[in-house]
Amino acid sequence: MNNSSASDVRYEGKFLRVKVKGNWEYVERCKTSGIVAILAVTEAEEIILVEQFRVPMNRRVIEIPAGLAGDVAGEEDEALAEAAKRELVEETGYEAQGMEYLTEGPSSAGLSTEVISFFRAAGLKKVSEGGGDGSENIQVHAVALRDLEAWIEGKQKEGCLVDYKVYAALYFQPGRPAR
Repeated sequence: MNNSSASDVRYEGKFLRVKVKGNWEYVERCKTSGIVAILAVTEAEEIILVEQFRVPMNRRVIEIPAGLAGDVAGEEDEALAEAAKRELVEETGYEAQGMEYLTEGPSSAGLSTEVISFFRAAGLKKVSEGGGDGSENIQVHAVALRDLEAWIEGKQKEGCLVDYKVYAALYFQPGRPAR
């Protein structure tokens, strides 16, 4: 993820650093080896989504499950597929029998060095309530794909933002091949 020299670091906090290259300012994450996002659709054709308050937006946001790889002490070399499995259980309470790599791409190419690796979960089984780790307050939603458009409209009327990765994930619904 680090694509520039340390000499251009302007600020480094616990989780982020701000860098400058030429006239461009950008951020990168500290202490992580990757970012994962997971498309999880149950056998009942329900997409698993999460809702949580996001401080930078000052609003609740609807998202697909996602998280960091290599951010746990002693697990810095965590494989992305394993991180996806771990994050899915942690956030949603669903365990996946398998994770299929789909694609990867930048989250905000003009702001961040982040590259998100997309996975599709297979063989889902509910094993816990989810809700995130102790620092998160995640609400889990299992939404029938046939009702998703109306459900999203309702959440937007409640004031929620919808992360664009929800829509991107729909491109890779089960039955559609990975890139």
